[in-house]
Amino acid sequence: MTTADLRIATYNVEWFNGLFNDKGRLMADGTPSARYGVSRAEQIGALGIVFTAMDADAVMIIEAPDTNGRRSTVKALENFARQFRLRAHKAIIGFPSDTEQEIALLYDPERMTVEHDPRGPDHALPDGPAPRFDKSFRYDLDADTVWETITFSKPPLELAVRPANGEPFRLIGVHAKSKAPHGARGREELIRLSIENRRKQLAQCLWIRQRVEEHLGAGESLIVLGDFNDGPGLDEFEKLFGRSGVEVVLGPVAEPALRLYDPHAAMAFQSHVALAPTTARFYLAPKKRYFEALLDFMMVSPDLSARAPEWRIWHPFNDPRIMAVPELREALLQASDHFPVTLDIPVAG
Repeated sequence: MTTADLRIATYNVEWFNGLFNDKGRLMADGTPSARYGVSRAEQIGALGIVFTAMDADAVMIIEAPDTNGRRSTVKALENFARQFRLRAHKAIIGFPSDTEQEIALLYDPERMTVEHDPRGPDHALPDGPAPRFDKSFRYDLDADTVWETITFSKPPLELAVRPANGEPFRLIGVHAKSKAPHGARGREELIRLSIENRRKQLAQCLWIRQRVEEHLGAGESLIVLGDFNDGPGLDEFEKLFGRSGVEVVLGPVAEPALRLYDPHAAMAFQSHVALAPTTARFYLAPKKRYFEALLDFMMVSPDLSARAPEWRIWHPFNDPRIMAVPELREALLQASDHFPVTLDIPVAG
């Protein structure tokens, strides 16, 4: 990476919120964290190693610490950055979520200026632009002429970014609806919840896709990044709807100028023998083993793709450069159930 490049990352940090008190201070003690068998002190130390090793100019943090009447995402993340002397030490969020998980950007203010810049009207209009992401979206998901109302529990974070030495671009940070049938009792309810959650996840991706087309149609450089809780071929219900949410956002059947590109998604689309990259690793107790999935993406507009950026999944077992550094490999396993994805991209005009 050269000084003319920016390194941008997306990283889902499992229950980052649980590592801070209400004053935004890190609680580095022996109390168990949300990570099984990992204390808060161990998870904090592991995150410090990972963020330091990435040395990113900007990190889109999924499941960032909470913002509410008592807690501040910005204060917590800036305290974290100060603790580990990170270059990316300034934080910004958009619309707070109604969960304990926010979407936030931690960035280096010497390398870029960043502004929360949401687009869209308060209400959906016929043949008009997509509504603002903290509002609602109406779509007929099952072609029964009944329009469902869709909302985001975690509204995507829309940012206008201007590098210190480069062309401006836009970021959209995403944490799409989980398709897991949490709380299902019995097979029938499991199937019902799985289908309902996939419909909601797909609708959220359709909403994001409409915004993507608006940006690309206006000739704006764009990166859509985050955890989509989805990927090509990830579950049997994908066939019911004909496509994954990731495919919807990428727009592979759109004209070339309106397509986004992510090489890991492209590999997954083309794979017929499961030779696809993965970004998350989960332990399933009933099976007594770990399973992996491709859930985290960094999709770029055609003009940015033409700059030949470099994508990297910081997978502790699949990246030889990480395997060669045991401290970093173990830190990635302790820090979260997702692994970071980075994008090194030239930004000079």
